[in-house]
Amino acid sequence: MRSYLQWAAIAAAVHSCAAQTYTSCNPLKKTCSADKGLAKYSLYSDFTSESGLDRWNTTSGTVTSTDLGAKFTIKEEGDAPTIESEFYFFFGYVEFKMRAANGTGIISTSVLESDDLDEIDWEQISTYDDEITTNYFGKGNTTSYDRATTVTVSSPEETFHTYAVNWTPSKTEWFVDGTLVRTLDYADAVDGTNYPQTPMRIRIGIWAGGIPITQRIHRQDWLLHQYPGEQHDVFFKLNHCLLKLLYTLGHQAATATSSVVRSATASSGARSMPLPAYFETICMTIFAAAVSRMFRF
Repeated sequence: MRSYLQWAAIAAAVHSCAAQTYTSCNPLKKTCSADKGLAKYSLYSDFTSESGLDRWNTTSGTVTSTDLGAKFTIKEEGDAPTIESEFYFFFGYVEFKMRAANGTGIISTSVLESDDLDEIDWEQISTYDDEITTNYFGKGNTTSYDRATTVTVSSPEETFHTYAVNWTPSKTEWFVDGTLVRTLDYADAVDGTNYPQTPMRIRIGIWAGGIPITQRIHRQDWLLHQYPGEQHDVFFKLNHCLLKLLYTLGHQAATATSSVVRSATASSGARSMPLPAYFETICMTIFAAAVSRMFRF
């Protein structure tokens, strides 16, 4: 039975990811305008306050601030409340606190995604109430779905846990409550071909996997028990980012070295240079100022 459930969960995740991930302009296919970056090294969003959503755009549904954090709710078919950062970033550390939604086949997620569909994921499928999934994609490559790994988490639908991604040019690390649970090295992603390496924005959302409610009434599958009137909530309490500065993503950029960073700080003025040398300088500055953070390069 477990093998069937695992297959169904994968099907749900694949279906939902396809609906959630998108790009308005893919620089691998055409010339795109410059994306907006974050003009400071660190961003802290307290979603228990309405002002915590100031740097985020609601792209679907309704998201509200509560004492528990930002509340994402599914009440009926088609609901998929989602927020995304109004800025992009180019390598860095992203941390959030989440209490995932309960129910069956409800997917709570935080996704980092670039315009050319590089992607780094956290996904919690409510059917499995003791684990969370990590995943990644390079340039939207879905020729295989064997990149996901599962991590054991205690009561993720009842308890807030801290999930984090440390994304660097050489490796990506996933953390749960401060413990390293996965490392992806650049070379392990098809010698870097599938390694996420272009500027990202952050998307946070919730949705239901499976088929429309009208087709569920007489189905017994574990995934298809969402009936009208059920409500599923997920809460994201805090989001903390240590990020790169403003940048411009060059036409048909496919790697870190082909993207151009534009600094807009008052002290340095506007300048452009390839990523590696500038990135090392930025990282040293951040690490010195935030040595207590899990920010490794």
